[in-house]
Amino acid sequence: MIRTKRAHLKLAALTHEGMVGKNNEDRFAVTSYQCSLLDTTPVVFAVIADGIGGHLAGEVAAELAVDHITEVVEASDGHHPLQTLEKAIHIASEAIADHASSTTGKEGMGATCACVWVVGDRLYTAWVGDTRIYLMRDDRIQQLTVDHSWVQEAVERGILTPEQARVHPNVHVIHRYLGSPELPEVDFRLRLSKRPGDTLVENNQGMQLHPGDTLLMCTDGLSDLVWSDEIAEILRTAGTLKQACQTLIDTANQRGGHDNITVVLLSVPREDESQVWRKGKRNRLPLILGGIAGLTLGAAAATVLAVNLIRLPLVRTPTPTASRTTLATATPSMSRTATRTPAPSLTPSPLETSSTLTPWPTSTPEASETPTP
Repeated sequence: MIRTKRAHLKLAALTHEGMVGKNNEDRFAVTSYQCSLLDTTPVVFAVIADGIGGHLAGEVAAELAVDHITEVVEASDGHHPLQTLEKAIHIASEAIADHASSTTGKEGMGATCACVWVVGDRLYTAWVGDTRIYLMRDDRIQQLTVDHSWVQEAVERGILTPEQARVHPNVHVIHRYLGSPELPEVDFRLRLSKRPGDTLVENNQGMQLHPGDTLLMCTDGLSDLVWSDEIAEILRTAGTLKQACQTLIDTANQRGGHDNITVVLLSVPREDESQVWRKGKRNRLPLILGGIAGLTLGAAAATVLAVNLIRLPLVRTPTPTASRTTLATATPSMSRTATRTPAPSLTPSPLETSSTLTPWPTSTPEASETPTP
């Protein structure tokens, strides 16, 4: 795919280390593309990762995850999102495991991740761990992902209620993560209702997004402390995506902020907001063929004109009036909190823009109010 300077979705992102002195082990990246020179279908890819492991190992793992996943996706043609995402996440997992085994002090490090890939108006998702993706549509919110955690399994088996799970001691024990000894199973279930079967939800991949839809990606620092109905209310009442990010972060921090918090928002412009939103594929081939046809007709017209000019001296006519013509010219369980080491960290400013977001903290984006294309 080819990187572009502007995205066809509205974007905002914010990360914060939380309120208890932990180093920020969250990483994210949002990038805009077109599929190819001939296929200008707009694409947005977003990935968010939450690191596991102390002594700075968690943030290293999260950064490896974001970098490798984005690199593999960018090298693709955008035509096989699910296969590409599985390959990208497995490559990232192997890179984290190799780094952990070859670097002193990094043993046992890992990361969770969630990916959103929007091709035109089609949504594809993938995740490993308890990093979440939500869809806000028509003032209703739906959690599209299912946590790969001990408490989630207990809830599904009826051992715990959702209320009990929120405060259970094993709330942060996950059984699927990048960097595990075995390659993690990438989850492609895309849940649009409460209790669909696994086959049905995987078939939801490639679902069509509607104008006004908003996707929210977040680490557990948000979802542990702010419930889905509260997230929906904040998204409904916030004036802008940037304000929504800030309010979500502030709410989690007001309730203790016991972990790093990262929020990424992607919103489909409403039809009255932007003419850039394009449904389906737009191919440049018709334009190229039209240009060739135009050049051919122009050449033919020029030939006829030249022939007529040659003949002009042979015809006695009144002196002609001169005229001027102008030519126009895309596995095993692990607790994420057991080994984190507090350390000072930087917090980038909130960002709302239609431009590509650079992975944090490789660079720190400034706050902006870039108009939506």
